[in-house]
Amino acid sequence: MDGNGRWAESRGKLRTRGHQEGAKRVDDITVAAANLGVEHLTLYAFSTENWSRPKTEVSLLWRLLIQHLRTMDKKLLKNGISLAAQGTLDRLPANVQAELNRVIKSTHLDKPKMTLTLCLSYGGRQEIVDATKKLARDVREGRLDPESITEQSISDALYRPHVPDPDLLIRTGGECRVSNFLLWQIAYSEIYITPVYWPEFAEAQLKEAIAEFGQRERRFGKTTHQITGKAGETKTELPA
Repeated sequence: MDGNGRWAESRGKLRTRGHQEGAKRVDDITVAAANLGVEHLTLYAFSTENWSRPKTEVSLLWRLLIQHLRTMDKKLLKNGISLAAQGTLDRLPANVQAELNRVIKSTHLDKPKMTLTLCLSYGGRQEIVDATKKLARDVREGRLDPESITEQSISDALYRPHVPDPDLLIRTGGECRVSNFLLWQIAYSEIYITPVYWPEFAEAQLKEAIAEFGQRERRFGKTTHQITGKAGETKTELPA
């Protein structure tokens, strides 16, 4: 959800105004995604690198999150949505952790229409480091043979291993990078980049992203013929 600060600055406003407007988009996009049939929506709300921003801005972000969480549970339950979170959550201020845990508990549903995951104090590299430490402890304590470690073993050690890898990664604000987001999980995600800043990203833009995703051919390393099941072999030309 990128571009809050730049959206505000382009309008001669304080960056804090951009974060306030960006927070409003969360509800709209969450409900829109659920109504479009999305089963898992993960929002990159605060990265591990964001801790290095000015303290006043960081404090404001936590205040905004608490304010949002106080009314979020009713909106989520109304739409059959459960809340979850991942990241180095123990770094969050105590009052943020308390409110976050309250909403996660109050919105727990056995069969939610959609699960919304907030990435808070999250970094893809840190997640992989933490997964590696978990596997190392299992090896040290005799629960795991290091020679038996597979890609699935690493996936199972991630923060939320039961959540499927994302099909689509949407990057608002026009930046052409993944910024340490779900590095392990997005190996074969389709990436959609839009110049629209997050405060202006509405349901129409979400539908555009999903529509383009629907036109992509997802081969996962295979050929088009293998994916489509059509007869014929891919012709290759060998060098002389």
